Amino acid sequence: MYFSLMRLTYRQVQYLRELARHDSIAAACKVLAISQSSVLAAIDVAEDVTGTQLFTRRKGHGIALTPAGRTFLISAHRFLASGEEFSRALEQFSETSGAALRIGCFVPFGALLIPPVIKRYTEQFGPCDFTLLEGDQTELRAWLASGDVDLIVTYDIGQEFGSSTTPICKFPTHALVRADNSLAQMPAVSLKKLAEHPLILLDLPETRVYLLGLFDTVVNRPKIGLRTQSYETVRSAVSNGLGVSILNIKPTSETIPDNENLARVPLLENLRQPTLLVADPYGAQKPASVSAFISALHSYLAEIGPEQFAVVRPDDADGLMFPAP
Repeated sequence: MYFSLMRLTYRQVQYLRELARHDSIAAACKVLAISQSSVLAAIDVAEDVTGTQLFTRRKGHGIALTPAGRTFLISAHRFLASGEEFSRALEQFSETSGAALRIGCFVPFGALLIPPVIKRYTEQFGPCDFTLLEGDQTELRAWLASGDVDLIVTYDIGQEFGSSTTPICKFPTHALVRADNSLAQMPAVSLKKLAEHPLILLDLPETRVYLLGLFDTVVNRPKIGLRTQSYETVRSAVSNGLGVSILNIKPTSETIPDNENLARVPLLENLRQPTLLVADPYGAQKPASVSAFISALHSYLAEIGPEQFAVVRPDDADGLMFPAP
């Protein structure tokens, strides 16, 4: 029975629905802009696969449904409604406005980067149903692998995030110090000088390895004054004079700017600069909403410029942005 039912196409069921609406083959053909033979063929196939007569022809009075035809039409309406819902679901992959987009991001980006990017997305491409998951690098890889997110925004530290990645810009590491600390007056500060102070460590998996590893290249590791998984707690601890920190992203005026007690200073050493990237599972065939978000992220950072999102010496600001995707 399954294989015989496959002979009745979705389009033929649409023909039969219009036929039932108009009680006339000629009227249905006019609405559908098809030939009578197409409608008659649909009737023949439907009656063949069901094994019963669905329509009766009334001379001078068009065509009418039999009781079995009425039952058939109820199921046909459900079938066509499901098909229309499926078509609407497919449209989201080629449209940006009204789409649903599940974003995963490195924890600090949830407050310090993503909201103004979403704002620009909606301004450029229309409204979208956004869901944001904030996690560490390990969680981001798991969400990407399991299909829980359409894309992730993160740094390229630790293990790779797959082959489908789009580089956006580089985020050089810099020092965060209290504004009344003598280090705040320096044009650039060395890791050796920072190591003389307690370190407020952003203690996230892989992030801690990266940050502490920077000291290993030039000096012994500093004493840890506080470990925390919160970027906000790092800022609060430094603001209260509990120590210094090293970070990458700098909050902009559109997110949560630093208070007056904080100062950010470039590092003297020429260190590897982590790349901000977008990873997704789609490769070259990305849904329109994913491509639009990547575009909005790049255009936002390019618009505000390195002086807003990074802390570097003036001569080092050029070349942080990658070409537009």
